[in-house]
Amino acid sequence: MAGSENIILSTETDANNLLRERGTKYSSRAYLPFATGLLSDNLRPLLLPYNDRWRRGRKLMHQLANINAAESYQPIQDIESKRLLAHLLKQPSRYGHWFDLYASGVVFRVGFGQWIETGEESVVKRIVQVNHNLERSASPGTYLVDTFPILEYLPSVLAPFKREGKRLHEEELSLFRQLQSDVREQVARGNATNSFTRTFLENQEALRLSDDEGAYVIGTMFEAGSGTTSAAMQSLCLAMCHFPDWQQKMKEQLDQVVGNRMPEFADMPHLSTVRAVIKEVLRWRPVTSGGVPHQLIQDDEYKGYHFSKGTVFHANQWAIHREPELYPDPENFRPERWLSPAFPTFQEPLTKFPNLQNFSSFGFGRRICPGQNIAERSLNILTARIAWALKLSKKKDSLGNDLPLPLYDYTRGFNSQPNHFEFDIAAHSPQRAEQVLEAVKEAEASKSRCM
Repeated sequence: MAGSENIILSTETDANNLLRERGTKYSSRAYLPFATGLLSDNLRPLLLPYNDRWRRGRKLMHQLANINAAESYQPIQDIESKRLLAHLLKQPSRYGHWFDLYASGVVFRVGFGQWIETGEESVVKRIVQVNHNLERSASPGTYLVDTFPILEYLPSVLAPFKREGKRLHEEELSLFRQLQSDVREQVARGNATNSFTRTFLENQEALRLSDDEGAYVIGTMFEAGSGTTSAAMQSLCLAMCHFPDWQQKMKEQLDQVVGNRMPEFADMPHLSTVRAVIKEVLRWRPVTSGGVPHQLIQDDEYKGYHFSKGTVFHANQWAIHREPELYPDPENFRPERWLSPAFPTFQEPLTKFPNLQNFSSFGFGRRICPGQNIAERSLNILTARIAWALKLSKKKDSLGNDLPLPLYDYTRGFNSQPNHFEFDIAAHSPQRAEQVLEAVKEAEASKSRCM
């Protein structure tokens, strides 16, 4: 942070007042010499300043992920969520891989029109590595050049970070170009399925985006939608092991609403407890707990403070989600805060609320996560189906006592998730286990008809 002014926003009111209500001033990004320049060559929308290139890319993002578009992707989420249940039943200890596979599978099919089978495919490993490189590079303090930008002027022979940045950029750009080229060839042959990339190619002239700009927009949406969904679901598993009463409450509501059939997207308005649980997971253990910094593009005044152009604002999600006035008893996992009029966050009707629209976990203002409509559907259907089919519980010792399980043992970095922990997964009944396997067979058969 040397040499720059940084403001930490720790209440939702202040974050909304500045980052959302004054979005025209507070929607830029600070330039990171490594992540923005060397790694991304000023092409990655997440890191771009509030300029014309960003606005053109954002227009494409909105077209790809608005509410109507998100609804059209539900058949893919339906298939992948059924596969996830089967994987969890078969190999529960690999839960992290299965959540990664679900998230990558959905976004890869939506983004590039390809189904992912195992998650071990080379192209998937490459794009996941691209994601990891970004998270590492954008984390504060990773590269000295971000603190002392003058180092950017060193010749490459004296700056190994420059050689590393060039290599990583070439790797990700070649991957994005390959994925785009594959879809372009399918479009030319007339056998391309619906995907983000096909939509971009068919509207490229009107969007005024180059091939590489479009490739980075879609690559960014993969980055935003893969690791974050998986991290949130792993936090759900941790919460269910520590707070089994809410697992039971979800099951009771599911039994009442859907009975012995698997829950569907159409059931969500009647599953307020399910929606409350996953929203509370995002509050209790935010994935991007430090937020993504915004930069002010002109001088401004707020509550008697003067902020100079270039000031960087951090929406501290961890603190925002623990504001006692808004979230009483903030350290505890309490989904009832979304369901009971006794809490300040309660909203009616419960057929609509709680939902994740404009929830602070997805950012603020013009930089809000463009894929939140898709993410909300994934988180809801996964939570509902896991609660319907499976029971999650702590591991037990030989005497039947629960083994210790930390409430907070998380990875460090730009995004965070629980470090691997052991827990038990079992079907609620043999009947539901059999229903999961039958549903997977039907889902596999329906792949050719999807989109």
